[in-house]
Amino acid sequence: MQEIIGRKTERKELDRLYESGRPEFVAVYGRRRVGKTFLIREHFAGRFAFCHTAISPADFQGRKTDLKKEQLRAFCFSIQQFGGDWDEMPNDWFEAFACLRSMLEHRGETGRKLVFIDELPWMDVTRSEFVSALEHFWNGWGAGRTDLMLVVCGSAASWMNDKIINNTGGLYGRLTYEMHLSPFNLAECEQFYHSRGISMDRYDQVQSYMVFGGIPYYLNYLKPYNSLSENIDNLFFAKNGRLVKEFERLYSSLYSHSEKYVEIVRLLSTKRSGFTRKEIAEGTSNAYNGRLTKMLQSLEKSDFIVSYTYFGGSARDVYYKLVDRLSLFFLYFLDGKNPSRQGFWTKNLRTPELNTWRGLAFEEVCLLHQAQIKRALGFGAVDAPAAPWISKTGNAQVDLLFDRSDRVVNLCEMKFTADILTIDADYDAELRQKVERFAEDTACKKSIHLSLVTTYGLTKNKYSGRFQSVVTIDELFNET
Repeated sequence: MQEIIGRKTERKELDRLYESGRPEFVAVYGRRRVGKTFLIREHFAGRFAFCHTAISPADFQGRKTDLKKEQLRAFCFSIQQFGGDWDEMPNDWFEAFACLRSMLEHRGETGRKLVFIDELPWMDVTRSEFVSALEHFWNGWGAGRTDLMLVVCGSAASWMNDKIINNTGGLYGRLTYEMHLSPFNLAECEQFYHSRGISMDRYDQVQSYMVFGGIPYYLNYLKPYNSLSENIDNLFFAKNGRLVKEFERLYSSLYSHSEKYVEIVRLLSTKRSGFTRKEIAEGTSNAYNGRLTKMLQSLEKSDFIVSYTYFGGSARDVYYKLVDRLSLFFLYFLDGKNPSRQGFWTKNLRTPELNTWRGLAFEEVCLLHQAQIKRALGFGAVDAPAAPWISKTGNAQVDLLFDRSDRVVNLCEMKFTADILTIDADYDAELRQKVERFAEDTACKKSIHLSLVTTYGLTKNKYSGRFQSVVTIDELFNET
């Protein structure tokens, strides 16, 4: 069994469900490469009554193949591996699930029967009636078995959401638990590095997060004997870099019409503040209808994008923003450029291009660690919705503020620097004007505090008192 990094809450829930003494139907979903399969397989290692992973349809691209037949055959081979048998290959999924039922009923041991089916969406090929057969298996047999725990997993969030989680047919209300597996935070990434023998200070760990996000699959490619810049060059800027084509593979493996999703992602990458649904429809070939809404919901459930409203704005004015680190990195540095620029990252470490990118990327890292910032500022237990703000004239903005229930608003400035930050007269004037504009535009009656989130802290001088509080990157590594 391999070491499982983080996932403490999820593992506690999995144990609770396993020991519940009731029939459990659990759906696990999240971004591709986030570690769903690893978590289930390693946490329950040695306890499976049946385990199966569907075949990726991509394996049959360009070939005339009966996908339904291939998926059925693979499923039955898995049953055979767990001690089941059949007289002849099932013709459909109803027969296949009947074989699974028979195998589970004739297992000699008592106790929990744990069934894990991975990449469930791949099994639902055209006209396969897979979902109907799964409904029949659970409703007609599984739901009455107090010894059964069925765990299904899938990276195609839209399919998992429509067909399992929000099913309006035979599986309506049948799911007993849904688990959304999110990317690692900085603290979990640090644990991962230690487990792999990777020595990296927190300054570089934050930069690594700017590139890879908290996706364990990508972090696995980092070589302990290389520096971060060498790893980035080898993975993205070498001729056969392992992640050069990841952007294309990522979306094509999740969506049958991936070009529609990629079109949305490309548009969102062009403006940090994001776009409204109407603006997305106008900027892409996607119609302004319910299908676009479902596509955006799918991207959000997979942690590629987030939705938000501006502070003081209407709840109807929802903006969508791209937050997936690898997608942003690819579209900023590789999209449309020479795929082989050996050593690009190492050669350009101190250029304005990379410094500008770091500044923007650090703000995004902070937005993904709001809970850690709240805790560091001392109001982790206080109700404090987070939001961005932009002035009516558009010439002043705050990317992150906390509207606290204890009658304080924290406006956060986020600065990524290679040394301790020093405030000069110009920056002090900018901060002063920003606070004044915020107070005027919002008619805020709460106390307004300026907070700084930065790398190593703040130099004490006659301007440093402008900030009521300072958070360093070390505090971003706190577990929540």
